[in-house]
Amino acid sequence: MSGGGLNRDAALQRVRQAGAHWDILVIGGGATGVGIAMDAASRGFQTLLVEQSDFGKGTSSRSTKLVHGGVRYLEQGNLTLVRDALRERACLR
Repeated sequence: MSGGGLNRDAALQRVRQAGAHWDILVIGGGATGVGIAMDAASRGFQTLLVEQSDFGKGTSSRSTKLVHGGVRYLEQGNLTLVRDALRERACLR
């Protein structure tokens, strides 16, 4: 896409292009879908992300914006999930 931004028309033209090849198709442009698509693309896969509306419009737009730390799992005594959540949280720093 030109200028580093997203151009919907250019993106749709590329998707419709004859012979276009996609290794991975991700359906849904929320936080999880975008994360999966970014990871796949960073690993060299030809990745297509499709979204019904605008990216992050659904549940992702209504988040508390807090990073999950696993406190609920700590209360339940599930230390494995707490450790995993904290490890993932550290990746964001």
